[in-house]
Amino acid sequence: MRLPAINVCPSTLRPGFTTYSPMAAANLFGSRARKISHILPFGPPGKNAILTREYNEKRKHISISGVQEKYSLRQEKNSLILTDRGGTHILKPIPNERLERLKDLPANEHLSMQIAKQVFNINTAACGMIFFEDGSPAYLTKRFDYKPDGTGNYQLEDFATLMGKSPEREGLNFKYNASYLDIANLIKQYTVAVPVVLMEFFQLLIVNYLIANGDAHLKNFSLMETQQGDYILSPAYDLLCTKLHLDDNHLGLHNGLYEGDYDEATYYDVGMYTGESFIVFARKAGIPEAIARQIIDKIVRKIPDAQALVQRSFLSKEAKGKYMEILTQRKRLLMYDPETKTLGR
Repeated sequence: MRLPAINVCPSTLRPGFTTYSPMAAANLFGSRARKISHILPFGPPGKNAILTREYNEKRKHISISGVQEKYSLRQEKNSLILTDRGGTHILKPIPNERLERLKDLPANEHLSMQIAKQVFNINTAACGMIFFEDGSPAYLTKRFDYKPDGTGNYQLEDFATLMGKSPEREGLNFKYNASYLDIANLIKQYTVAVPVVLMEFFQLLIVNYLIANGDAHLKNFSLMETQQGDYILSPAYDLLCTKLHLDDNHLGLHNGLYEGDYDEATYYDVGMYTGESFIVFARKAGIPEAIARQIIDKIVRKIPDAQALVQRSFLSKEAKGKYMEILTQRKRLLMYDPETKTLGR
């Protein structure tokens, strides 16, 4: 695999850059003056026995949720090195999985995160594309749980932990055994600025639906401690258009938006969630309907901006076309008119 020609920032996707832009360097590496390359000085795991052994040794000592291969990197001045402790960044190479468009997976996650951040102003973990010396792509993200004064980590609790769910109690699918309304109810229990956090969660939920993320499970949403000791919704992470790679669920949790949501009128009519499905969810979660409709309308209006990012992304041509189709389809569903029973345009 050859190194790709770079004509957009590998983090922000802004045109006119051949490596990370100053803004990307500030977000990803802490300073606009950082000259960290978008090319790692080593290859991916699996290329040779010695390097693969090193990857495996480093991987043993980190604890990051999920089944996708993830490795810890530590930033040292203008370099990123594999490490087993004190990691500042997480590296996700192309996984060893049987999926469609497998090589597009790093670019998919990067694009999905940038859509959430740039288009919909969602607080997300800083991220970018990075490439091994052989040209193969990987996804790079900066850890957001470290305290800036270096005194340790902010407490971070995902919703599987908050619900007391574990493989020992509920089996391998424990992180899917809930509804999004269950998450909303825990937000009311654990956070102080409940209306604000609920609206942030509602927006993130709809964006997950828009990008066809069928793996938005309990461990992909977390509450994070602030410097004041309160809890807020953590920066978004692990956003992915799973439908690019497999015929996935509409949403990640087994009980959907709320238990019995399949009986909601517009879902019954269309066989998919619509904008009205999310309005019913908002009512149950205690989000004012007027505000919920404003959030959905704002998301729908900005979908062309998301499509523009797709075209500048590192996805393959085929994957770009599929992602665009998905956004168009979900836009029509979010605009569904229950009176005329027609999808939007």
